[in-house]
Amino acid sequence: MNARDTTPPGNTDMSDPKRHYVRPLDVKHGRVDMGHGAGGRAAAQLIRDIFLAAFDNPYLRQGDDGALLPAPGPGRLVMATDAHVVSPLFFPGGDLGCLSVHGTINDVAMMGARPLYLSASFILEEGFALAELQRIVQSMARAAQEAGVPIVTGDTKVVEKGKGDGLFISTTGVGVVPDGVALSGAHARVGDAVLLSGTIGDHGVAVLSQRESLSFGTSVVSDTAALHTLVDALLRAAPGALRTLRDPTRGGLATTLNEIAQQSSVGIRLDEAQIPIAAQVEAACELLGLDPLYVANEGKLIAICAPEAADTLLATLRAHPLGARAARIGTVTQDAHHFVQMNTRFGGKRVVDWLSGEQLPRIC
Repeated sequence: MNARDTTPPGNTDMSDPKRHYVRPLDVKHGRVDMGHGAGGRAAAQLIRDIFLAAFDNPYLRQGDDGALLPAPGPGRLVMATDAHVVSPLFFPGGDLGCLSVHGTINDVAMMGARPLYLSASFILEEGFALAELQRIVQSMARAAQEAGVPIVTGDTKVVEKGKGDGLFISTTGVGVVPDGVALSGAHARVGDAVLLSGTIGDHGVAVLSQRESLSFGTSVVSDTAALHTLVDALLRAAPGALRTLRDPTRGGLATTLNEIAQQSSVGIRLDEAQIPIAAQVEAACELLGLDPLYVANEGKLIAICAPEAADTLLATLRAHPLGARAARIGTVTQDAHHFVQMNTRFGGKRVVDWLSGEQLPRIC
């Protein structure tokens, strides 16, 4: 979706739709073809009728290869990028479109940044239904609008049938970190508290249930959400107390905590009884032989903070709609091996190791 391709060739006046008129796309019955990726009139029409119609904003309408954006003022810039290949494209509680927006906003927010802008790149497979493309793009537009983070530039490519599995989306986000905020996986300290914003495993089980046409008696819905307002509330509630923020996506809670332990050269001790898991997710994992500690999430965060601020930050999480089931789940410990260990519900202990292999591929 090159911004310069948002009008048909020769038509630089977007306010005059009669110039170089092209018959509207047949979105209901149409399919992506190789011409939509060739950079000519068909590509311009696809971008104008699908992408610009959904993402329209002053920056995108500049019509250049990149967006000229206002400087953010004080602070430091953060940029994060992510690719999204979830299968199936639509699942309970979300779809590839909103997931691609939420995932990149969250990557920026976990640095303590206020997300400002997004770019989006689309790899389309020849034969992909235009109606499904429009549905996903409109879902992205809603997610971006609700988050207040516009999609300001992008790109579109088309590959031959059989070489793209429908649709892949890559998004990049830019944000600004206020002066005085410094969050990193390398900042956890011995004695710090480990907080979790809510139940784990919802997203992975929701996607798996749709993929395998499974029914668990009660619906499991993805937790996909943009977390930047929750992060902002935490930063305001206890300035300087937060050490690390992470969203436990691929590899789940267990893998993310192992990453932090390695970065900070510490250990982490968890209390299994305090880790929130929805009953239907726990039952589904038991049925399928999955460990929910390793199942992906798309709307939860881990916060590691100074112990004296833990109660304040936990209350802040619980006061926010996206943190209602937040819990204090563990403590940072001294450990030369940098292990994550857990006190089990039955009074024992176990090592919570890195994920080996892939429990659930194509989950985000």
